[in-house]
Amino acid sequence: MKLIDTIKYRLTVDVAGRAFLRYERFLNARRLKNARFKSENLAPPLRISAWTKELISLHYFRGRYVEGHQPVAYVTSGGPVEILKALGYYVIYPENHAALAGARHAQMELIQSAEEFGFSQDICSYVRTDLGTALTGKTPVGKLPKPDLLLACTNICQTVLHWYRVLQKIFNVPLVVIDTPFVYTEAPPHAVEYVKKQLENELIPVAERVAGRTLKEKKFKEVVKYSKDATELWLEILNMGRHIPTPISIFDQFIHMAPIVEMRGDKVTVDFYYAMLKEVKERVKKGIGSVKNEKKRVLWDNLPVWYKLSRLAAELADRGVSMPISTYTYAWGELAPLIDIERGMESMARVYLYPILNRGTGHKLEVMRQMVKDFKLDGVILHSDRSCKPYSIGQVPQRNKLMEEFGIPALLLEADHNDERAFSEEQVASRIASFLEMMEVA
Repeated sequence: MKLIDTIKYRLTVDVAGRAFLRYERFLNARRLKNARFKSENLAPPLRISAWTKELISLHYFRGRYVEGHQPVAYVTSGGPVEILKALGYYVIYPENHAALAGARHAQMELIQSAEEFGFSQDICSYVRTDLGTALTGKTPVGKLPKPDLLLACTNICQTVLHWYRVLQKIFNVPLVVIDTPFVYTEAPPHAVEYVKKQLENELIPVAERVAGRTLKEKKFKEVVKYSKDATELWLEILNMGRHIPTPISIFDQFIHMAPIVEMRGDKVTVDFYYAMLKEVKERVKKGIGSVKNEKKRVLWDNLPVWYKLSRLAAELADRGVSMPISTYTYAWGELAPLIDIERGMESMARVYLYPILNRGTGHKLEVMRQMVKDFKLDGVILHSDRSCKPYSIGQVPQRNKLMEEFGIPALLLEADHNDERAFSEEQVASRIASFLEMMEVA
C-alpha cells in the first residue's frame, strides 16, 4: 500500500468524511422526529435510521478513497468475509450495492446498460445491475473501487460462479471460488472438511498474497466474535416481532439489514445492533406497533421488491396489515448458533454450508411453518421472484402446504427484486386486494 494514498485516505475519510457524516446524522435525527411515511397508518421511522444512513454512507465514501490504502475484495453475500476482514480487506458486496441502487430507483439504467452489452434479461437483476456498474462506472454512490480480489461462494446460487468469472475478465484480478455441497438434511463431516480445506488451502494463501500480509489467529477470532455477536443481536431483534403489535416490520428490517450483510465482522456493527435492539424493546414496552391498529399479520418469503418498498408498506398498513418477519431477513440471523469462536475455521465451513439457499425446499417450508406459529401469522405472501430462481423454486407446494395445514391464505406474488419491468402495478394491486379479502373471511 502507498503512503501517499494512506495519508489522503486518513485526512479525507477519517477526519473530514466522518465529521461531515456525523453532522449529517445529527441533522437526520432531528428530521426523523417529524418524519412521516406515505401512510398515516405507519409508525414513525425508527430513530436508529439516522445511524443506518451514516453507516451506509461512510462505507461507500470509504470506497472512493480506499484504493492504495487497503486491499479491496468483491464478495458474494454468502461468502466467508471474516477471513478477509481479518486480513484488512475493504469489502464490497455487489448484491448490496445493487439493492441500494434499486431502493434509490437508480438500477434500471445500469440493468439496461448490461443488456446493451449483450447480457440476457433472464439473468438475475442483481447481476445485471452490478455488471452495468462494472462496465460503465456508473453508480448511485459516486464511485466503487476496483477489486484486488474476487471471492464467490456457491451457497446462494450457481449464477455467482458465472457472474464472478465475468468480473474477473473485466478487472483481471484473482478469483477464488468456494464450492459448498448442497445440504439436503444435515451436512456430513466430509462436506464440512471439504469446505474447510478450501478456506485453508485456496482462499487464505491467495488472500494473503494479494493483501501482502499473514492471517493472524488472534485477529481472526476477534472478527469472528464480532460477527457472532452482531448475528445474535440481529436474530434477537427479529424475534421481537413476535410481540403484538409487532414493533418492527420487514420493511424496517430490509433497510436495517445492510450492516449485518456488508459490515459483518466489524465492531461498529455490534454497537449498532445493540442500539437498535434497545430502541425496539422501547417500542414493545410502550406498545408501539410498526402499523397502527394492527389487525392481521403476514409472512413475506423471498427477496424484497426494492423499488416498491415504501408503496407496499403503505398499502398494507392502510388495511391494518403488518409484516413482522420474512425468510430473507431471518436467513441472516438463523446461523448464529453455528458460529464457534474457538473453532473458527471449522465453524466458518459449517456456517457457510447452511444458508437457506443451500438447503432443500423442505427446510424453508419448515422455517415458514415455525414462523406461522411463533409470530401468530394470519397469511403468507410468497414473492415469486422472476430472476431469483433458487429462492423461488418450490413455492407452489410450499404455499399449498401452508394453506392446508394452517387454514390461512397464501399469495404467490409475481415480480422481480430489481427489474421494474417485471412488476405489473394493476396485477399486483388486484392480487393483493383479493388476498386481503380472503384473510378477512379466513
